[in-house]
Amino acid sequence: MKPYATEAGLEAPGNDCSLSVCVLASGSKGNAIYVSDGRTAILVDAGLSGIEIERRMAAAGLDAGQLSAIVVSHEHSDHIRGVGILSRRYKLPVYLSAGTQRAAVGLLGKVHEIRPFDIGRGFAIQDLAIHPFATSHDAADPAGFTIGCNGSKIGIATDLGIATGMVKEHLKACRLLVLEANHDPTMLMEGPYPWPLKQRIKSRNGHLSNEESGDLLAEIRHDGLCHVILAHLSETNNTPRKALGAVEKVLGAGHRSFQLHVAQQERCTNLLVVR
Repeated sequence: MKPYATEAGLEAPGNDCSLSVCVLASGSKGNAIYVSDGRTAILVDAGLSGIEIERRMAAAGLDAGQLSAIVVSHEHSDHIRGVGILSRRYKLPVYLSAGTQRAAVGLLGKVHEIRPFDIGRGFAIQDLAIHPFATSHDAADPAGFTIGCNGSKIGIATDLGIATGMVKEHLKACRLLVLEANHDPTMLMEGPYPWPLKQRIKSRNGHLSNEESGDLLAEIRHDGLCHVILAHLSETNNTPRKALGAVEKVLGAGHRSFQLHVAQQERCTNLLVVR
């Protein structure tokens, strides 16, 4: 694989126990997350155009030609826009639940290969152990994921209306989390969205606010947690500063035990590596 562009002070991937993560894009215009153990590389969602995902990966020193698969969380267009073209171009299998597959008919287009999974039942992509878990969101069969290799585990949980007990249980032992902090409640309520959309976002099937994200982190943080990437920020109803400030306020001094990052819509994060 191509050399990795790692964040300063972090180890380069390539041994048996490291996982690397790069959020290529996060927000209502498109979502995609790169995960690799140094040998197997996958995308969790591909909600940008194929060309844009290739460009973001190249900017991070990553090679789309080395991808092994695409894993899909749910059928909304900001998560699947580029799935079909990337699957065809690189002959990638696409892993998704049967409910998501039915809901995505006509949106995915032709793909190289479909490999359905059952939410709640783990599966493997080469050396990566994937465990999909149910989330509360207004999609047909939405999933969050933990991804592990040789005892190291990361968690991905965006598009959460609420943090259920199941979500908390799956995220508890993760070394790195990609976690939704979608909106500032005041900005949402005073903003330009129509009232039904505001209600949908605030509902149990919508999105977590900054404070709700902080509350979840306060409950599940542990000594082994190294990195938290706040994700799926609304461009209209949130800012990186507000998200960080609200989460840090909830956590107090506790956030100093791990690094907080913010994923953005227009550029990828640094590549973070955990052992």
